[in-house]
Amino acid sequence: MMKFCSQCNQQNPDDANFCHQCGAALTSTTVAAETVTDIPNPIPIQNDEALWRQFIGPNADQYLAQFKKFSSNGQPKFALSWNWPAFLFISFLWFLYRKMYLHAFVYAVGPMISTYLTGDLYAGIVWSIMAGATANYLFYWHCREHIAAIKKAGWSNQPVQVAALKESGGVQPYVIWVGVVLYIIFLATLVKIIQEGPPDSDKVPGRPAKQAAASMI
Repeated sequence: MMKFCSQCNQQNPDDANFCHQCGAALTSTTVAAETVTDIPNPIPIQNDEALWRQFIGPNADQYLAQFKKFSSNGQPKFALSWNWPAFLFISFLWFLYRKMYLHAFVYAVGPMISTYLTGDLYAGIVWSIMAGATANYLFYWHCREHIAAIKKAGWSNQPVQVAALKESGGVQPYVIWVGVVLYIIFLATLVKIIQEGPPDSDKVPGRPAKQAAASMI
């Protein structure tokens, strides 16, 4: 009797514990393989749920429920959703926490530049709303691309694959403290700008009323 891998449907010896093709744990038999083949065109998130859970890390159930909105018959699509941590928490810190470094940079610099150019403190709120509305979708693509790259590597050693998932996925709590320090510096700079007001060169001093009247006599 051969064991069929539930991930790639590869045949393996009956005494094998891991798939020789993809390295997945072999806990199913031929019956399980037949059940998989009966499912028409399963979407990737269903096929690779274990990989997605390992990559996401904390709150995997919550994010997997949101990610189902972004996939239709295996094809990605945009759908409205809301991420409260990305909105209420400092947005760029949330992206750092999830190892989305490019997005973290954008959400760190974007609000600062917008506030400086417009002089409106509410510009940061607009960026927070944008983060809350798009964070789940951006995180979905982040997971999808990294998991696809890990699968493409074709590692047959499951521990190596798990290590790669943990390295590129999961969370990094320590970077929050780095973000907090940067945010404190930003707040201190912003307060200083507000206290100093516009540059003196932009101000046109007016003459006292008595001096103006005397000059007219």
